[in-house]
Amino acid sequence: MDGQVILEEPIDGATFRRVLGHYPTGVCVITAIEPGGKPTAMVVGSFTSVSLDPPLVAFFPDRGSSSWPRIQRAGKFCVNVLGSHQQDLCRRFAAKSDDKFADLEFRVSTLGSPVLNDVIAWVDCTLEAVHDAGDHLIVLGRVRELDVERGDAPLLFLRGTYGSFSALL
Repeated sequence: MDGQVILEEPIDGATFRRVLGHYPTGVCVITAIEPGGKPTAMVVGSFTSVSLDPPLVAFFPDRGSSSWPRIQRAGKFCVNVLGSHQQDLCRRFAAKSDDKFADLEFRVSTLGSPVLNDVIAWVDCTLEAVHDAGDHLIVLGRVRELDVERGDAPLLFLRGTYGSFSALL
């Protein structure tokens, strides 16, 4: 086939990560309340809009995530877009812990998922579909409610470190 490149050898994982690490991502905390009432969460740098009609978003949890199955069982989740001022909150939710919500104030969305205080924006979703994607999953959420809380700079992740973006207006 003209123009098609077929790779003879697999791409090395370290090279793949290094090259794609040059593309900045936003940082979000996906929250839910497990059946039984316990809040749960996971940090993702792989969140994107998918469709306007119907309104769909996606994120890509690792198959080995211990938090994803708890969020999946809830059947709904809230995407909390972190601001550059929330690196400590990001680290809190990225760490292994039995209670990531200990002494943390938040409100509950209309659907019943935690909305973290001081986030840039939040997107409340019901679980639409989950698809296999190699060592990750593609999670589609149907947006039911969303809002912007602050106009601050978002928290970004680039080449293994956190930073922010400030646009000149």
